[in-house]
Amino acid sequence: MKNASEPAIGKSTFFGLGSFQFLSFMRRGIFYSFMYIYLFSLLGNVTTTAGLGTFTMLASAVGQNLLWGRISDRYRLRSKLIVVGTLIAGFAYVIVFLVHRSLLDAGRNVDAGLAIVFGLSLLEFFWSMSDLGWAALLTDITITRTRGGLVGAFNFLASVGRMSGVLIAGFLYSGGAGFEDGTIFYVVVVMLFISTSIMWQASKSIEKQTRQTLNPQRERQKAELKSDRKKTVKFSNEKTLFWFLVSLTIVVLGAASINQIFLFFLQLEEGLAASDMEVSLIVAAWTVGGMIASVAFGKLSDRIGRIKVILGGLILTAIIPLLYGFVPNVGLMAIIYGLNGLSFMTIRTVGFAFAGDIIPEHKRGRLLSRYNTVMALSWGPAGFLVGGPFADFQTEILKIPTRDAYVNAFFVSSLLVFLGIALFFVKIRREKQS
Repeated sequence: MKNASEPAIGKSTFFGLGSFQFLSFMRRGIFYSFMYIYLFSLLGNVTTTAGLGTFTMLASAVGQNLLWGRISDRYRLRSKLIVVGTLIAGFAYVIVFLVHRSLLDAGRNVDAGLAIVFGLSLLEFFWSMSDLGWAALLTDITITRTRGGLVGAFNFLASVGRMSGVLIAGFLYSGGAGFEDGTIFYVVVVMLFISTSIMWQASKSIEKQTRQTLNPQRERQKAELKSDRKKTVKFSNEKTLFWFLVSLTIVVLGAASINQIFLFFLQLEEGLAASDMEVSLIVAAWTVGGMIASVAFGKLSDRIGRIKVILGGLILTAIIPLLYGFVPNVGLMAIIYGLNGLSFMTIRTVGFAFAGDIIPEHKRGRLLSRYNTVMALSWGPAGFLVGGPFADFQTEILKIPTRDAYVNAFFVSSLLVFLGIALFFVKIRREKQS
């Protein structure tokens, strides 16, 4: 039986939040599965193409750390930030497409690509209020002993949505036509407006629950949280969070430095020469691995502890890229990339739960913005700062064959992840045992 002070999630609330999460990641699967391939066809350079994720990440980091996190903590705005951010995104997508289309019609392909990069970056500054609001809201409505399982459940729905979106993207992309004629843009806009409506309805039940359950019993809830965290009380400070985020930064930079390169690698004629649909299936396998991790390892971390599960995910993340260059066919690549998805979503699910455990309630907005910033390094900065320049230097300066250059980038990725693991082991795992 639930403790009276536990912020239980009702069925209607879970359904609303779950539906929002499902649609959010379906949208991302539809829009971003082939966006980098499309941008590369316009810009012709790995580093410049990775600029999309780099500038959107910087805009998100600035918005969350300087503005939205502080607003969230001061006024306890969670769901309203999500609603407003998603609504703004819907209108902004339309504007970005219209500018992009006009430049294409004028024969200015490079400028059309840059319009997407900088348009989506400006959009991300405002959209980041939604990301911050979601992270803070999810931490608000969960407690330590069940957080891993509930975060895993939402991430499972996100994975199902992403996989659905990836498969849909395989049909909509059509060699770039899906972006050129606006089909993908407008499908995404419709989904954003539907998501806004769902979150608006869910926010009403969340606010009612907060007034009726959390506020009158806040002192008892704090007592329970204190009891739940006795075994990890020495972790519950910003120093622990700092070292966790530093090690996670190195890991994410290493693992994500090859995200764009991997997509290009799949379609190389001297490699797998995968078709658009085969690329879509491989990316979908990543999501299947993520689904398994979300369901299994979130709950497992509630039972055996976050640190052990995170460490297992980190080790797998370091090993997987070493295998890419030896894969002979699409089927085996799908399996291996599925394991990559399993490892990444283990880190994402359990890492978020761990951050939620050690961040004090009154600083959730500000400190979760730092966690979100680190995870956002996977959007493109890693490719822009590490993977892209390394690949371009080999192919353009050293004249190394493209396939060999990409395989070398995979090895560098693994090396960086292993460095992050070493720091995590020294600063987090050992401290826990001391």
